[in-house]
Amino acid sequence: MGSTDPPAGLLPQQQQQQQQLLPEPASNGPHCWASQVTLERLRADLALFALERDWGQFHTPRNLLLALTGEVGELAECFQWRGEVKAGLPDFSGQERQAVAEELSDVLLYLVRLSNSCGIDLGQAALSKLQKNREKYPVDKCRGSSAKYTQLRQDAARGSDTAVRGAEQQD
Repeated sequence: MGSTDPPAGLLPQQQQQQQQLLPEPASNGPHCWASQVTLERLRADLALFALERDWGQFHTPRNLLLALTGEVGELAECFQWRGEVKAGLPDFSGQERQAVAEELSDVLLYLVRLSNSCGIDLGQAALSKLQKNREKYPVDKCRGSSAKYTQLRQDAARGSDTAVRGAEQQD
C-alpha cells in the first residue's frame, strides 16, 4: 500500500476526498502544500527575524498569545457576515482570498513563535494530539457524527447498560 492509498473501508466518495488530502509527494495541486516548508524552518526563520530586530524581549508567551488572539480575530473578520462558506472559498474574490491567506499566515507565524517561546515542539505536540483524538473518536463510533467524545462515551455506556439489562431480563 502506497503512502497515498486511502484506508480500507471507505466509500468511493470518501476515497476520492482522501486522495485529495493526500496528494503524491511531487504534486503541487490545489490541496497540496509546498513540501519544502516545515515547522522547523518557520521556527528558525521567525527566531532569526525576531533576533535581527531585537524583539525577543517582547516575545513573551503572554504577549505572543495576545498577538495570536488578535490575528485570529482579524481572520474571523474575513468570514464575518458571509453565512456558511464553501470549502475552497469559491465565492471569495482574489483580494478576499489574499486577505484570508495573509491572516492565516499571521496566525500560523504567531502560533509557531508562541510554541517556540514555550519550549514546545509544535509538530510533535500536534502529532501526539492527533493520536489522542484518534483514540477519543474511533471511526466506528463517530463516522458522520459531530458529537463530542464525552457524548460518544455516554452513548456507549448506555448501550452496554441496555445490553446488560436486556440480558438480565431474559434470565
